[in-house]
Amino acid sequence: MDGHARELADGFDLERLTPKFYADPYPTYRALREHAPVKRLPNGCYFLTRYDDLIAAYKNTRTFSSDKKTEFLPKYRDSLLYEHHTTSLVFNDPPAHTRVRRLIMGALSPRAIAGMEPDLIALVDSLLDRIAAQERCELIEDFASAIPVEVIGNLLDVPHEEREPLRDWSLAILGALEPVIGKDAFDRGNAAVKDFLAYLETLVERRRARPGNPERDVLTRLIQGEDNGERLTAKELLHNCIFLLNAGHETTTNLIGNGLVTLTQYPGEKQRLIAQPELIKTAVEEMLRFESSNQLGNRMIVEETELGGIKLPAGTLVTLCIGAANRDPAQFPNPENFDVARTPNRHLAFGTGAHQCAGMALARLEGAIAISRFLKRFPNYLLDGEPVRGGRVRFRGFLSVPCRRGA
Repeated sequence: MDGHARELADGFDLERLTPKFYADPYPTYRALREHAPVKRLPNGCYFLTRYDDLIAAYKNTRTFSSDKKTEFLPKYRDSLLYEHHTTSLVFNDPPAHTRVRRLIMGALSPRAIAGMEPDLIALVDSLLDRIAAQERCELIEDFASAIPVEVIGNLLDVPHEEREPLRDWSLAILGALEPVIGKDAFDRGNAAVKDFLAYLETLVERRRARPGNPERDVLTRLIQGEDNGERLTAKELLHNCIFLLNAGHETTTNLIGNGLVTLTQYPGEKQRLIAQPELIKTAVEEMLRFESSNQLGNRMIVEETELGGIKLPAGTLVTLCIGAANRDPAQFPNPENFDVARTPNRHLAFGTGAHQCAGMALARLEGAIAISRFLKRFPNYLLDGEPVRGGRVRFRGFLSVPCRRGA
């Protein structure tokens, strides 16, 4: 067994992954954590899998930079994808990151998120009513993916009749973030940024002419800026609206889809959650840990540092493996066990430090309402065929999950 683990660790190459890895990456992550926790990849980058190493990288923004200009230029060249990913909040360092984050967080205040709950419950219940009218459903298309698109659409106050392209744009842009992409993925991502920007320009123009309520309309809040006069530039405004959709769409879809599928694989925990619905908050945290929606992050070393006895020179690219860190036994007792009451649970699904996910409170609310109300309505649901994974390493989720609502 140990020999096989060493083989997995020695042969790991992020640019040459197998179908077996995509189906279940966790044996490989475990092997890397045990035998090569600071793994030098064939392309010269390093791959980190230990919880404590990720914490060190997240919290030391001076040494581990999130600025992606150097990393993304060879990949995207002078394209709209490059402009987008080097302008959005997540791929910038302080002070630029701090300024943009402060404006976005002001629009996602606890009061604003609490005000979304009634509409979110109504949305989830309407989707469940449709599912109840049929024996079978497609868990991702009919439920999991329909929720965050509507929530972000409401946040930006996008008219309902104009929301249809949002999911496809998001999938195309995020698909181009994979470690290796071909021409088709690049072209789809670039076209999606172009179309999304064109749409947002007209939406912003309309909103400037007729502002919404800044307490509920995030776009109006971002346009108006802070009372001290701080505002986003025109380019920052557009690209961070795209970022809000992308950050809130696929990761939340994956949280809901991964969570409901995992419960079918652990029927004892499913019944426990049904019997004790008050466990939904810890259950959502465990779903985020056990099957992290976002599996990978990236940093650039700007000052020489050392991890695990290995020197990392300035200019080194590192990949932070969230999926591996969230199953590190040094942090989580029995990490391969799925436990809906696990506490404490200091997982890294939302990162930590300066770049901790700005929308994590909203994602938690969406996950808790969607999963708890689905379980209450369809406690006997079961899979009706083999779920199809998304085939991506950075974002772990399903493309489709055939489901029966049960008796």
